[in-house]
Amino acid sequence: MLTFRRHVSLAIETPRLVLRLPEMADHVPWATLRRDGEAFLRPWEPTWSADHLTRKAFRTRVYWAQRARDEGRALALFLVRRPDARLLGAITLDNIRRGPSQSAQVGYWIGAPFARQGYMTEALDAVVRHAFEALDLGRIEAACLPENVASRGLLERSGFVHEGVAVGYLQIAGRWRDHVLYANLRADRRSGTTNLQASEPWPS
Repeated sequence: MLTFRRHVSLAIETPRLVLRLPEMADHVPWATLRRDGEAFLRPWEPTWSADHLTRKAFRTRVYWAQRARDEGRALALFLVRRPDARLLGAITLDNIRRGPSQSAQVGYWIGAPFARQGYMTEALDAVVRHAFEALDLGRIEAACLPENVASRGLLERSGFVHEGVAVGYLQIAGRWRDHVLYANLRADRRSGTTNLQASEPWPS
């Protein structure tokens, strides 16, 4: 039986979104969004487990998100639209590394009805800003399939720079697939300048 510890609440707000930790009350909208968008999501994700959409599996997901946040290992956030509290997708800052690295990896997904409307650009910019300013990280890494044009465009718009290709990087849809690698640096060592992508104020 999983028990939930009290944790410090966290909410990152953008003009249209609130980014927050998942809660058990999110299970039905999360499962519905994933189930209805299965054909849209599956080509880009690891194979779903047989119990992927169940309440039990979601409870484990919520527990992991809370514990990982408390321990400083990861930040798993849901994208919630501010006007109507509609769940749109999720973004995770994972594998947070301290010491000489001060880095993390970012991953994300969005429901099919909300794709290509700028929501994930807004969320990614906010998470990178939070990572650089609040978490004092210096490097955020991301990886996506070479043919995922939408994800590559998102990363490049958000200040990520292509760094190379990792062969057989992740198992996606049951096959080991090559991925293109991107990174966003707070102090961009490639140009000798400070990356302002995640530190400029939100437009009014």
